[in-house]
Amino acid sequence: MITISVKRWILILSGSLALSLGLLGIFLPLLPTTPFVLIAAACYARSSRRLYVWLLQHKWFGPYIRNWREHKAIPRRSKIIILLLLWSTLSLTAFWAVDILVVRLILLFIGLGVTCFILTAKTMTDATRTEHG
Repeated sequence: MITISVKRWILILSGSLALSLGLLGIFLPLLPTTPFVLIAAACYARSSRRLYVWLLQHKWFGPYIRNWREHKAIPRRSKIIILLLLWSTLSLTAFWAVDILVVRLILLFIGLGVTCFILTAKTMTDATRTEHG
């Protein structure tokens, strides 16, 4: 059996938990996907080259991690999709699934916070992509 350091195990487990939460975030409007995937990438980068490379080469998550790591930017199309999905799921949840005003306000503030982050993040243009790969 291969001995692995406790720190490495904690990072692998933390990365896997973050990735699991990111996957859940695809389906649950209150869980953000991207931050959890970025946390998973950071944990894997410090603990497992194999898992980090796998995540970078992942069909869905890899491009977002690489774009964020290299450019600290989000593609315009992704921003539009994120905001449309965010507000449609929050609206559906707030108006048809929840009758509690406090919960509706929490959903509103979460939506506003995520929207502010998305709109203030640098937008990746086609020129940025071609200049840097």
